[in-house]
Amino acid sequence: MPASSTFRSLLLLLPACSLLWLTYGCSSESTKTEKSVETKEAQEADAPAESAPAETSTAAAKDGGQPPAEPKAADADPNVPFVLGNALQKFDPPSLEELDKLSWKDGRIADGMALLREEKKDEPAPTVTAEEALKLRNDSPENNAKILSALGVLQPEGGQGVEYDAKMVRHAGGDLTSTNPMFQSSVTDGEFADLTGLAIMSFDRQLKNFAPKDVVVSWQTSEDGMIDRFVLRDDITWSDGKPFTAYDVEFTFKLIMSDHPLLVIPAIRDSGTDKIKAIKAYDDHTVVIFHKDPLATNVTNINFPILPQHIYEKSVAEDPSLKRSAYHTEQEAKPVTAGPYEYVSRKRGEEFVVSRRESYYMHDGKQVRDKPNFAEVRVKTIEDMNTALLALKSGDIQQIELRAEQWADQTNGDDFYAKNTKVTAPEWTEFHIEWNERTADGKSPSVYFGDPRVRWAMTYAFDYDELINTILRGLNKQGQGTFHPTAWMFPKNPPEKIKQSLDKAEDLLEEAGWTDSDGDGIRDKEINGRLVPFEFQLMTSQTETGIQTATLMKECLEQIGVVANVKPTEFVVMQDKLLKHEFDACLGGWGAGTDPSMQSNIYGTGAQRNYGQYSNPKVDELFEQGLRELDPAKRAEIYGKIHLQLWEDQPVTWLFYRNAFFGFNKSLRGYNFGALGPFKYSPGFNSLYIPAANP
Repeated sequence: MPASSTFRSLLLLLPACSLLWLTYGCSSESTKTEKSVETKEAQEADAPAESAPAETSTAAAKDGGQPPAEPKAADADPNVPFVLGNALQKFDPPSLEELDKLSWKDGRIADGMALLREEKKDEPAPTVTAEEALKLRNDSPENNAKILSALGVLQPEGGQGVEYDAKMVRHAGGDLTSTNPMFQSSVTDGEFADLTGLAIMSFDRQLKNFAPKDVVVSWQTSEDGMIDRFVLRDDITWSDGKPFTAYDVEFTFKLIMSDHPLLVIPAIRDSGTDKIKAIKAYDDHTVVIFHKDPLATNVTNINFPILPQHIYEKSVAEDPSLKRSAYHTEQEAKPVTAGPYEYVSRKRGEEFVVSRRESYYMHDGKQVRDKPNFAEVRVKTIEDMNTALLALKSGDIQQIELRAEQWADQTNGDDFYAKNTKVTAPEWTEFHIEWNERTADGKSPSVYFGDPRVRWAMTYAFDYDELINTILRGLNKQGQGTFHPTAWMFPKNPPEKIKQSLDKAEDLLEEAGWTDSDGDGIRDKEINGRLVPFEFQLMTSQTETGIQTATLMKECLEQIGVVANVKPTEFVVMQDKLLKHEFDACLGGWGAGTDPSMQSNIYGTGAQRNYGQYSNPKVDELFEQGLRELDPAKRAEIYGKIHLQLWEDQPVTWLFYRNAFFGFNKSLRGYNFGALGPFKYSPGFNSLYIPAANP
């Protein structure tokens, strides 16, 4: 089972858990990883968001500040001894005999493909054949449904009818930065990890967790929720032939929980791995996870990438950076992998290639897992989306995530449909305008947006009809808050969609003391004895959609005496300003993670990705309750309350929920969409195939 199926998703980045920050107007295929680190790819695609960031730093939450800065390896003392797992507290694990005396509940062991097959049994049968679907133009919801249904049919059980010699060429918006999953820092890194890695926990299209049967024999959780016990299969090997064992899991956890100035992998630890007390391998196949608290997120905290102990156990002590030595350079250039595909080659800035690994699905002469559907997968880096679309039309790539304007205006002609088709589906991704509520140092409320009445005035001033129907061409739905209307945590009594009301906006600004006292047409307010005009800077990505939306807000505010200076900004510069809180307002977006608790990293007091410095103790407390509540219905109520409280406070102006828009080569079958798109769940990419007899 690919690592991707186990990792969560976010567009800021990194493995193990969360949501994603998307530069407005961008899109990308984020990995199933769930950590948070924005990536440049986000601004190169059109409107998706990979998700919300990793969980809030405990230290930051306590002192109300930002999490400590990442250590700078370049300035570190290389002579500091490396001690594996030195960030962990001393813990003496019980014996297996003692564990056997506890009360245990069996966890779900499943196959992602089988789960998807079962789910699709309840869907209506396709009304057209695949051949008929490929002749359709996707110009209506009806045709979209027909295409999705006909081309989403899964391969026959047993693999009959699959063209196993086929090769697949995927698109990536940015380069592969590292083949070591500890250093994932881009969507493309996640793509590589998805293809080549394994993990002991996964989730299905409904974001429900299970242990993959390709990796795990049994999974049990103690009655008190403090311990998870796994028995791993004995037929898994690394690509160098060495067995994959429970000791690899224990070693990787200890490596993640190791403090050394040269080892810079904080995103993985902060995404939930730090909530684990200890991991103990009792033998080659038995691994036990001991948790600090009985949290609802304990299962997702297990989702971290796994490294081969035999490759790194000795070398990390010699080079704790895992990067500097010749040995580690060699591992980066030719990584040992455990997943369905193994590394073949890499051209920086151009592509990476992996090939199907026979030792993944064959063991001792017997087939023990499903054979991966492609002999080779090539992931091509094309940063310019116009160039990428041309590559799809020519057949140089076979799959792409489209921008909204590409969907609407550039994929309707014979040049597109000659080789391709396109599909769209709802996705749990929202876009908004972020208001910075405090000064950059966090010591004082913002002159402009520290007052909720002002933030509400901004919300009422915006023209949503123009955004949805003109800029977004009617392809997306207006936002109603942080969670998607189809999500289980969306409140039963949701807020009503906002309609533009310049009168309400003006009244709120008047209440907040913003008037035009000098008659120059611009509202102002006396602050500390000085007359301050209401004039601020609105950052946006350098995309057509982002600039158009920011300009629309500027034009709306001009009508009520407020000046918004639109500032198109490079992604790297924008991310730096957001992290330092050096901005007034910014367009952006978040994609959903596999659990709503991950949003504490966005809206929790002092959280790492709380760019606008929003703070409400009531919301902080609700996030804490949500972590500790195990009953699904009660959890849904808690996150529904968070949704409504955030709406009342308006830390952002929610603009729209973005659909997923994808183009696929006509040869491909088996793509099915979930809350995180077509790939960010199990089986995800592994459900795609090319039939042996293609219409």
